[in-house]
Amino acid sequence: MLQHLLELDKDLLLFFNGFHAAWLDPVMLLATKTIFWLPLYLFLTYLIFKTKKWNGIYYLLGVALCIALTDQVTSGFMKPFFARLRPSHEPSLEGLVHIVNNYRGGLYGFASGHAANTFGVAMLVYLLFRKHYAWMGLIFIWAALMSYTRIYLGVHYPGDILTGTLIGLLCGWIGFLFANKLVDRFGKAKPTSL
Repeated sequence: MLQHLLELDKDLLLFFNGFHAAWLDPVMLLATKTIFWLPLYLFLTYLIFKTKKWNGIYYLLGVALCIALTDQVTSGFMKPFFARLRPSHEPSLEGLVHIVNNYRGGLYGFASGHAANTFGVAMLVYLLFRKHYAWMGLIFIWAALMSYTRIYLGVHYPGDILTGTLIGLLCGWIGFLFANKLVDRFGKAKPTSL
């Protein structure tokens, strides 16, 4: 059963990684970098303080907790524990996976820290703003695009992304609950309820 899932993961990787074009390579390489999304992060920070005033500090602490959790679970525990080679380092996929500018990432890729971080932030931000901004669900499109860049670049299997996504959603929810507890205890207003 596990072997079948691993083979399916390879097949899906080759399918999705196969949608590449020379003009798209530099775009995907740039889009996978955190710095590329800095304007979005600044905009979300602005929305947090605009909506929550000084209680926004507690929600930023929730984001920090979320990112710390996703990083520790994916990179601190899962990658060294499972030691699953990234597609870009897998000898059986040599020459089959589209690699951009020889970017290969670290040795191990299960589970995706990029997917965990972006979906974690997306979940927390969605929970925080869903009642204020009807369009906030679009934040998950950003997380999905950021995650797809990892498959496009050949540094993650779809299973790495899916697992990272689930971890991120859980950690985003935990970060949101943590921030609400801080607001409830130390803040100037009642927390946003689930």
